[in-house]
Amino acid sequence: MPAPYVIRPFRMRDIERILAIERASFGADAYDRNLFAEYFHECAGLFLVVERGRRIWGYAIACARGERAELVSIAVDPAARAKGAGSAMMASVLRRLRRRRAARLTLMVRRGNEPALRFYSKYGFVKLRRVPRYYEDGCDGLLLTRKL
Repeated sequence: MPAPYVIRPFRMRDIERILAIERASFGADAYDRNLFAEYFHECAGLFLVVERGRRIWGYAIACARGERAELVSIAVDPAARAKGAGSAMMASVLRRLRRRRAARLTLMVRRGNEPALRFYSKYGFVKLRRVPRYYEDGCDGLLLTRKL
């Protein structure tokens, strides 16, 4: 039986691995090093990585402002998808936000990203509205939400 996933806070020394996962997951829409550094400073307690063994398999970034929170990004190495890493991170993010007394979590997802939509639906997210031309390539985004 494989070792369980461990969720821990991001450290700056993780940045190269996070950038590799980001590029593999989002291609041209990938965040850059500076944006990750900004999120590290803004959302440090909710910038998480998922590890198994000594390898980082994914990350999640959430930011909480009072009762409202946003899941900024979540990504899993393509080689580790559908193996529980994303679910482990999502469960940890939800637990941490509840402890901070956040009442609602929102996120943006690319319209047509069916795997992501199925994943978020599994965690109780529902569509709030469509955001036309949200992404740089002109693709619409879907704003999803769930109560905590």
